Amino acid sequence: MRYVSDYRAPLADIRLVLHEIADLEGICGLPGFEHVDPDTIDGVLDEFGRFAEEVIAPTHRIGDAEGCSVSDGVVTLPQAFHDAYDQYLAAGWGAVTQDPDYGGGGFPALFQTVMTELLGTACRSWTLGPLLTVGAIDAVHKFGDERLKETFLPRMVSGEWTGTMNLTEPQAGSDVGALTTRAEPCDDGTHRIFGTKIFITFGEHELTDNIVHLVLARTPDSPPGTRGISCFIVPKFLVNDDGSIGERNDLTCVSVEHKLGLHASPTCVMSYGDAGEGAVGYLIGEEHQGMRIMFTMMNNARLGVGVEGLAVSERALQLAAGFAQERRQGRAVGAAKGESSPIVEHPDVRRMLLTMRASVDAMRCLLYLNAATLDVAARHADPDVRQAATDRVELYTPISKAWSTDLGVEMASIGIQVHGGYGYIEETGAAQILRDSRISPIYEGTNGIQAMDLVGRKLPMGGGAVVKGLLDEIGSLDGDLATAGDDFGSIRGGLADGLDALNEATGWLMENGLADPRHALAGATPYLRMFGDLLGGWLLARLALAAVARTDAGDDDPALADKVVIARFWAEQHLPLVRGRLGSVTAGFDDLMALGADRFSVPLM
Repeated sequence: MRYVSDYRAPLADIRLVLHEIADLEGICGLPGFEHVDPDTIDGVLDEFGRFAEEVIAPTHRIGDAEGCSVSDGVVTLPQAFHDAYDQYLAAGWGAVTQDPDYGGGGFPALFQTVMTELLGTACRSWTLGPLLTVGAIDAVHKFGDERLKETFLPRMVSGEWTGTMNLTEPQAGSDVGALTTRAEPCDDGTHRIFGTKIFITFGEHELTDNIVHLVLARTPDSPPGTRGISCFIVPKFLVNDDGSIGERNDLTCVSVEHKLGLHASPTCVMSYGDAGEGAVGYLIGEEHQGMRIMFTMMNNARLGVGVEGLAVSERALQLAAGFAQERRQGRAVGAAKGESSPIVEHPDVRRMLLTMRASVDAMRCLLYLNAATLDVAARHADPDVRQAATDRVELYTPISKAWSTDLGVEMASIGIQVHGGYGYIEETGAAQILRDSRISPIYEGTNGIQAMDLVGRKLPMGGGAVVKGLLDEIGSLDGDLATAGDDFGSIRGGLADGLDALNEATGWLMENGLADPRHALAGATPYLRMFGDLLGGWLLARLALAAVARTDAGDDDPALADKVVIARFWAEQHLPLVRGRLGSVTAGFDDLMALGADRFSVPLM
């Protein structure tokens, strides 16, 4: 039986998507990336794949077994996490995609998404610290003044210091506008922070010398709701004028949560100002600009969390595929009498494995495309192209996050099913993957919030023109599919039918949802799933066409033929579900709200 730490970086699949879906060559040609070319990225990818396999993957099971703990405000992580982070820091991996002005390597953001996948598949608990640091760096880089950037960015970029975001409070949850943490101004230009934040990932640890917290708080006499929120840098340790570490700031980790999964990722309750004077905070940007700043972090994190859905699916697939080849049970059709067959020979197991394989490919295509479009939006020389890419990113991001993380939970569950009874036993490792996966649909705005964002904010962009442009682009693939031959017949038909269904759903929501937003909100979640499944089919079809073109050009890699099978499987097995969800979108809100709120529980006697 395979050890749970076994992980092999799927570099061939990653490279194919980078070149054929994410247009790596075009991304390297954007302004600012003159020092980067596909061959350089290819070499770095090899090295980073080995790092993920050899250094990070062994911490996966250790972290789950040992977990983390807190005593007197000090959080203890497994020693293996420290050893891995030391190697990560020494190799400079955290700086690869960051601004060269602050010590970074200046690689495209697309490559950050690749790194996030490899790290997340190797060990999600370990990866969350570096992932959130990337978002914190983006916020400080975009909104901090030069003094703040010079003080904090070089060591955050190097990985010497990590970063967090502090949004959630016990009484607020997803309603950020209800937060009560206060920031009192001081004569020296700083603020003193008082309040409590919950669910702060990597809010306290000893991996690094300092932690840079980005904290949302209210200044005196601020307007209510989200309009009155500001953002502050609140470091664990103050920084002296010469850049050295100063005294401890007035902030404490009160406790760490005992969670279903991700046991070694410290989810902290953070208290600011307990000593009485308040924690020293530095305003980022302008007062009351906090939500804009925090969304910079959250949008970065939403793509990263979407990649977590891909990561758990890849890990579950590798574990399940290895088990299915080794586990013998029953006799497959056509097998010799008296012999037990590997369960991989049974059609239902093949169906589960192919579902996992196709879902992994589809997610990787969408997430990498999303990341590449971010690079275009940030770097392209033509402002019209930048704006179009920005609009497309706005549309892709909620789907990338919600669809991928929902699929991640489903694929982790299928992975247990492939194992049968052994999947329900912790020693095989399949159960850990499912436990670890379940938080991702909740992170960074629950998937219901992502769906509401899609129908409430993204569909109306440009009077519906942004969505229409994407759907038209999907439809334009029909000609290529028509000339690709019989192997693509069902792909063409499935994609066309799914596109018709999504167009119908989009039109219904635009008409009825604008008239009464409750209709849009009621159909939001099935609509997002429709959109994700259609995008998956479109991108898998593109990948299959590219694979055939490579084969025709002389590439003899037998794995290329797999991409046609995978695209056809998705078209025949998953694209029909796009039309199947149409009724859920167009049913409206009446029945959802027909039962009284008290009708969902047994009345008290």
